[in-house]
Amino acid sequence: MQDGFDLSIIVFLLLAVFVGWRLYSVLGTRSGRDDQAPTSNLASVVKLVSPVAPRDATAEPVVEDQEADPARWKGIAELGTPLADSLDALVAADRSFDAKQFITGARGAYEAIVVAFASGDRNTLRELLSRDVFESFVAAIADREKRGETVETTFVGIEKAELHHVQLRGNAAQITVQFLSKLITATRDAAGVITDGAADKVVDVTDIWTFARELTSRDPVWKLIATEAAH
Repeated sequence: MQDGFDLSIIVFLLLAVFVGWRLYSVLGTRSGRDDQAPTSNLASVVKLVSPVAPRDATAEPVVEDQEADPARWKGIAELGTPLADSLDALVAADRSFDAKQFITGARGAYEAIVVAFASGDRNTLRELLSRDVFESFVAAIADREKRGETVETTFVGIEKAELHHVQLRGNAAQITVQFLSKLITATRDAAGVITDGAADKVVDVTDIWTFARELTSRDPVWKLIATEAAH
């Protein structure tokens, strides 16, 4: 019995080593400290806001002359308008730009930024905001924390995200997007009393945000450089 017991221990140890090696080979290693909390879903947001990934060689051929495709901005801009002309100029400067993918990414970034601001998640904000906007957001968060206030925000969804303006300044591109979203938000004081908003009421919110990116930069992320509440 003793010999059988010892043998089974050896077998299980060998099995554990093999399983551990397989997990390591599939998952790889983690970088950074293990006691650090994850930074929400930032990786997926960055991927969405980034320019379109390299095209699959088996995919449909790319139209070399964008202006030859009459449906190129369908659902985004009317041909012949300043917005459509600006999008043409942007594609001419950056062939990897995909307007539909940008809108999808902007929606993800909008939600991530709104939730991060409410929770005081400075790490996420630092990655998605320009320096000036980041400093402004952090100052507002610090003031809120100093007063002992907390913000509870439930993101219900985005009803619409539309491109409003596209501008090229040298190698810098700026895109303004109008978001129509639904939120449940409430601000509580240090005693837990709601001082603004409501914990059970969905509100309609309209925001106009501008994202920017240096087209020659190796950083693929479009960062928020300006915010405006629609009136």
